[in-house]
Amino acid sequence: MLRFLKLFLIIFLILFFLIGGLRVALLIGTEKYIKTYDSVDNIPVVMVPGAGLLRDGTPSSPLRDRLDAAAKLYKEGKVQKILLTGDNRFENYNEPGAMQRYLIEKGIPESDLVLDYAGRRTYDSCYRAKEIFGLHEIIVVTQAYHLPRMTFLCAELGLKTEGLPVEQSQYIRQRFLFWNFREVFATLAAYWDIYIAKPLPVLGNPEPIFK
Repeated sequence: MLRFLKLFLIIFLILFFLIGGLRVALLIGTEKYIKTYDSVDNIPVVMVPGAGLLRDGTPSSPLRDRLDAAAKLYKEGKVQKILLTGDNRFENYNEPGAMQRYLIEKGIPESDLVLDYAGRRTYDSCYRAKEIFGLHEIIVVTQAYHLPRMTFLCAELGLKTEGLPVEQSQYIRQRFLFWNFREVFATLAAYWDIYIAKPLPVLGNPEPIFK
């Protein structure tokens, strides 16, 4: 029994330092991509990743924060188009559609909103931005805990990337802690996807944003 506990402790410590080390490396390596509203460059497209819908089909608080940040960039003339990427695997769950309705209510022209219905994961959204929508550079807006992983994935998939952390509204503390905890393990998945698995997301015909 004692031998088993020692083995378990050794394995736990190895995994702890491995995952923790990868997370620290990701944070340090992506610092160069993180910008502010004042320092972000004028880039034609900003991408907004999905973050869940409420029961009534409207964007969750984290998603509204992301959309508000994108709308601010658009209204300030920093971007020309907003790429809304999210999950639409089920008929009654349409993240891009909900995001589109929210931004139209905020005064963003429908013609400048581009919908990606197959952005099921952050990896998929970055991959499709380049391969389906024909982008070579992009601004991504998301929460600070998610931004390092998203900028890492987009940059490694061939996009010149700048990341803007959004101003966060009040989130339920338990959920906020969960999202931060989840990012530690999501970092491991990001490294796995980029350097080992290299999975192909749902693709389809090219739909270049700019002809």
